[in-house]
Amino acid sequence: MTELKELGLGIIGFGGFGLFAAQHFLQTPHVRLIGIAGSQRDEAQKAANRFGATNFSTIDELLAQPDLDVVYIATPPFLHYEQSMQALRAGKHVICEKPLATNAEQGREMVAFAESKGLLMVTNLMQRYNPMFERIKTLIDKKILGEFLHGYFENYAGDEGLSPQHWFWNRSLSGGIFIEHGVHFFDLFTGWLGEGKVEAAQACLRDGTELEDQVQATVRYGNRLVNFYHGFTQVGRMDRQEMRLLFERGDVTLHEWVPTRAVIRGLVDEAGTRALMDLFPGSILDITGNYGGKDRAVRGRNKEFEAAQQVQISYGFDHNKMHLYGELLRLMFRDQTSAIYYPETHRKITEQNGLVSLLTAVEADQLAHR
Repeated sequence: MTELKELGLGIIGFGGFGLFAAQHFLQTPHVRLIGIAGSQRDEAQKAANRFGATNFSTIDELLAQPDLDVVYIATPPFLHYEQSMQALRAGKHVICEKPLATNAEQGREMVAFAESKGLLMVTNLMQRYNPMFERIKTLIDKKILGEFLHGYFENYAGDEGLSPQHWFWNRSLSGGIFIEHGVHFFDLFTGWLGEGKVEAAQACLRDGTELEDQVQATVRYGNRLVNFYHGFTQVGRMDRQEMRLLFERGDVTLHEWVPTRAVIRGLVDEAGTRALMDLFPGSILDITGNYGGKDRAVRGRNKEFEAAQQVQISYGFDHNKMHLYGELLRLMFRDQTSAIYYPETHRKITEQNGLVSLLTAVEADQLAHR
């Protein structure tokens, strides 16, 4: 069997998340860190020493390395276009932190150029690698709780580490909350329901300032509406997220922005209870009600069906969020590097996912600022 060629990895930008991601990427077989660039932090030099790599003074020096194959970009959003295009023009594959870019024109250009050169230009939308993503997709597609009707994502995010001068608040640097942060969740629902259209969006300024700290949007997927709210208003210890999907015969609530825990409630027959327990293995089943005889008959939305039980299922409450986050980064990176070796391989995340999520976020941002 032919030994796979070693892939050289370069990292542009190296804050705390750059280190976190690098540690997981470098657990991939046949990958070696060539160097780091674009960061003057002490952490960058320490990381270079740790991994036996070079901390280059300039991005050009990094890109000139002959054994460099793929570049990971972990800089603020306003740099993604320039640095990604720089790497692509040097013939390197690119994996970039979200968002792909800060506007639609740049995003389209990046993806088109990469495709013309046969290179990756992937946005790190690692949520699709979460087993929870596939479980919810199956729940929707197999209609275990009936048709999907409505959804929401509520993001009560902490701003304790974001000073008023932080680039996050500067729309010209971050693109705004929808673009900088919302792309993950637009992509999740697109993966479950198909591409959506933004129907409405609003933004709120912090009292007495020009600082935009809350946004919300309604997106239509087919004939179903999903609401997205992001507020960066909380002390760090109160940072929390909740996502809910409503079905004809129940609902699912997901906790954390990388969903680790789920609570499923529903009216089900015997086959439905079994299907849910198979889909969420190791979960705790609580019985809210048992039904027999004429009480099994249920009617809703002008549909009739039978229910044997009302159940509540709790899943994933022993999962560690940071451990799962790391696993998703490993899965994403291995999926993309496999495509370098085998270009025809199926990838869970492609260039189009990053672009579509960006276009949805841009649409929401424009509607909120009409």
